[in-house]
Amino acid sequence: MGLLDKLRRNPIEKLKLQELREEEMRLKNNIERIRKEINKIEKEKKAKFQEGIGADLIKKKLIAQEIKQLDMEGKLKMKNFMALHKQYMLVSNLLVVKKYEKELKKTKLWEKLSKVSPEQLETALIKINLAGKEYEEVLDSLNRVFEMEIAEFEATEDEVEKQLLEAWSSVEAGTMDVEDAEKMLSIERSFEKED
Repeated sequence: MGLLDKLRRNPIEKLKLQELREEEMRLKNNIERIRKEINKIEKEKKAKFQEGIGADLIKKKLIAQEIKQLDMEGKLKMKNFMALHKQYMLVSNLLVVKKYEKELKKTKLWEKLSKVSPEQLETALIKINLAGKEYEEVLDSLNRVFEMEIAEFEATEDEVEKQLLEAWSSVEAGTMDVEDAEKMLSIERSFEKED
């Protein structure tokens, strides 16, 4: 995690635009690869489920174990996906900050950006989306983030993530079908494509 380590040691102005772009591309490629792997696992789970319909009890128990293994593998990949997505948001937002660096340096906000701890900056930049925004919108978004108390900011939970966690809990508790939970995943994917 070379670039993120650099952020933790250096102020924003020492980060290089080219390094940020390379890291963004690397993360984007890894996210896409993992997304495809998750989709493949989901298809395998559905196929295994279909295979168990009408099978004898022993075959169903064997298939159930295979589905559980696939589910665990999928959850681990999803956890990795979410971590990479957060890193991607950070790098993407750092690119926008770097793009407007000269203008931002003329504001009091730059002083806040420069003085905030790297961990707080990282947390703030993961939670917002600056991609495609004009300078004024970037300025407004960054100001909102730094006006919030850090504890209050960390407590803010992304609504889609909250729905996913609830869906997983429901499926694991047996109160929701996997198919219904999968629909929620597809909803999340449509949100990710909009970002």
